[in-house]
Amino acid sequence: MKKKKYIVVIGLGKFGGELARQLAKECEVLAIDRREAMVEAVLDQVQRALILDVRDCKSLGAVVTADFDEAVVSMGESLEASILATLHLRKIGVKQIWAKATTEDHAAILKAVGASEVVFPERETARRVAAQILNPNLLDFVPLEEDYQVMDVAPPNSFYGHTLAELDVRKKYGIFVLAVKELVPTRFLFLPSPDFVIKPSDILVVIGKEQDLAALRAIGGES
Repeated sequence: MKKKKYIVVIGLGKFGGELARQLAKECEVLAIDRREAMVEAVLDQVQRALILDVRDCKSLGAVVTADFDEAVVSMGESLEASILATLHLRKIGVKQIWAKATTEDHAAILKAVGASEVVFPERETARRVAAQILNPNLLDFVPLEEDYQVMDVAPPNSFYGHTLAELDVRKKYGIFVLAVKELVPTRFLFLPSPDFVIKPSDILVVIGKEQDLAALRAIGGES
């Protein structure tokens, strides 16, 4: 049986609160905020929730130990608190620390005091929304390094009835089909064979550079 992760989420605003709720579905979550209303809002949806001022290292160390697998610091609005919380967590010995940042300078400071990863939730959300507005046939995407992306794409009409070998999207468009999500019948095919025939009910999971995926989008617009 897979061991559950122990995670502390500090700062229960819109991002932190929702993150704590989602993580609690599969992890042991300790949710912390100094505002009573924020703690009460998640109290029944996480394993444990506490009202605490994390700027005090001694108080934080009394409830969070090095045994925690990961921590999320989601107090982007309060620079001092997020920086101190990150610093204290590193001193405590938490292995992996995710910290929310609002500016590049804030991110640099968080990295300097011990954050393993820095995230910009609003920026990432904006990118996802923009990508879906600009790509009508784009259902979802995961940004990767060096302009590469993994996307869920509804295939253009011109793909229907053709095999992957016939379409040869790798040679023509520089993209690779990692998997196919079949809706009828419902199943997931990882690395489909070249003789797989595309159907209107299929979703393609593809990887490629942004400009190559844009070319695929253009085909969809012409269909």
